[in-house]
Amino acid sequence: MTDALADVANLPGVAGAVDDARSAVDRLLGHRILRRRSAEVSTESALRGARASAVLDGVDVTLDELRITETPSDPVVQGALRVSAELGTLTETWRKAPRQALARLHVLAAADAVESADLGRPRSADGPVIDVLALGAAPSPSEVALRLDALSGLLTEPTKAPALVVAAIVHGELLTLRPFGWGDGIVARAAQRLTLVARGLDPKSLVAPEVGHLELADDYAEALRAYSSGTSEGVAQWIGHCSAAVAAAARDSQAICEAFMRG
Repeated sequence: MTDALADVANLPGVAGAVDDARSAVDRLLGHRILRRRSAEVSTESALRGARASAVLDGVDVTLDELRITETPSDPVVQGALRVSAELGTLTETWRKAPRQALARLHVLAAADAVESADLGRPRSADGPVIDVLALGAAPSPSEVALRLDALSGLLTEPTKAPALVVAAIVHGELLTLRPFGWGDGIVARAAQRLTLVARGLDPKSLVAPEVGHLELADDYAEALRAYSSGTSEGVAQWIGHCSAAVAAAARDSQAICEAFMRG
């Protein structure tokens, strides 16, 4: 049986980038405060991740605003917060039925923005596609259906590829396909984080890759366009970006731990 994801992991430059990110996550997981306050770090990380995902989708919102506003008015912010809050409940579904988990993520992300009949359903031929990152024309609905099936198949088959590689491919595919037309960025970034949790790299969801993508925002769209080209070099560039984002996010969570230590 072929292992397509393991083949991707063997592309030039990928192993080194993945190792650097894994080392950053391991350093975080060894922080002593996590023995008693890991839930608080996870909660803070979730808030930061939601805020970063909303900003990447074009909404200028601060952490302080999220802390003091019980019900934000912007649908992007609302969606990002809902997704972040429920992500932990979807781990088993993501392992066994990724299409079902993706549908649920879209329901959470887009509940205030699209018609209820369209929630959780891949877009139709005449459906609009929001293009926040200026990626250009999205694939056709028929191509979306085929590639979502292929992605689901990859995720439910055994692979020797590291979690970071799998998570990067999930994120890249979903943002390339933009399967729902609205909220795809929020869904894609959440699916990346969910993959890291489900595959054991970050089992307590302490790392918010969204924060890292925002920190590296100048490279985010460029790396995604490279992935969308379908070349080996482009895919490796994207995985390198995602690995760097995870490493940056791990350092951010390390700073959260240090802040808790100081009281």
